[in-house]
Amino acid sequence: MRGASLLALLTTDDFLLLTLFSALGALPDRAGSVLIKLYAARLAGTERVRYQAIQRTTVNIGWSIGGLGAAAALATGSTRAYGLLLIGNVISYAVIAALTLRCAEPPAPASRIAATSADAPRTRPAGPWRDRTFLGYTATDAALFLDDTILQVAVPLWIVHATTAPVGLAPLLLVLNTVLVVLFQVPLARFAATTQAARRLLGPLAVLFLLGTLALAASATGGPAVAITALVAAVVALTFAEILHATASWELSVALAPAEAQGAYLGVHGLAHSSQRFAGPVLVTGVMAAGPLAWPLLGLALVGAAAAQHRVTRDRLAAPEPGPEASSLSVPTVTVSE
Repeated sequence: MRGASLLALLTTDDFLLLTLFSALGALPDRAGSVLIKLYAARLAGTERVRYQAIQRTTVNIGWSIGGLGAAAALATGSTRAYGLLLIGNVISYAVIAALTLRCAEPPAPASRIAATSADAPRTRPAGPWRDRTFLGYTATDAALFLDDTILQVAVPLWIVHATTAPVGLAPLLLVLNTVLVVLFQVPLARFAATTQAARRLLGPLAVLFLLGTLALAASATGGPAVAITALVAAVVALTFAEILHATASWELSVALAPAEAQGAYLGVHGLAHSSQRFAGPVLVTGVMAAGPLAWPLLGLALVGAAAAQHRVTRDRLAAPEPGPEASSLSVPTVTVSE
């Protein structure tokens, strides 16, 4: 589907059709992120957060390499170069498909639960749409995904329209974001080795959001040196917020999902990121229009979202999994979903 949507871009120069084909290409992209998380949860076991961290680091390296290719195509200004770039990407998807077909099918966790607790009373709703705890978690996670829009959309626009920093700083800050993710995503994954550890990350995450938004506000209050320093500080804080949130989200979204319905639950959780990508740009541009003082207010709102998520997940994550083995495990502490 990804390859077909890219090839479709080569068939027209009509703006509406180009928009439609791009939207169709986004569908498998968002579905793919959910499937990767599900695959990691089933295949990697206790190492699922580290698995996801390595995968995300690899993706960021790929973005950097792809960005260089895109920059080269843009520099030529040639339609032929654009077409060759798209065709090259289609070939890469064909290679991905071939590699994926070689992967083993991960074991479904439902069989173990069915064998040990088929007659146990249900303690959770039958599906994610009737699970208020999970829906509350997903809603707060949608807010916390704003780090992506702030970094990718708000910071470049803020540099141009509200600060005295040079415009050329914007792409350099995006490079800084990518480099920090590549360097620290895997090492910091160890701080979410268990579900409770992942939940504890919500505290420092809230602090980083507040520091980042305060730095954005400060960047509009002085000359170029002040603006550059504040913007670098903001991007560093928000990048580490992005890293911690991704790490916590991987673990919590899986831990809150019943093993027999992981796919359905993670599919609903995928709406958190998609909703933020849809509504986030409207929100952050509204914050920008309101002036520098609006940034700390957004930061406080994100602190509230983190606190709400910490509260809404407390009871669920503190409860043991149902089943006869819940009280007889004689192994080291494991995560709730395991």
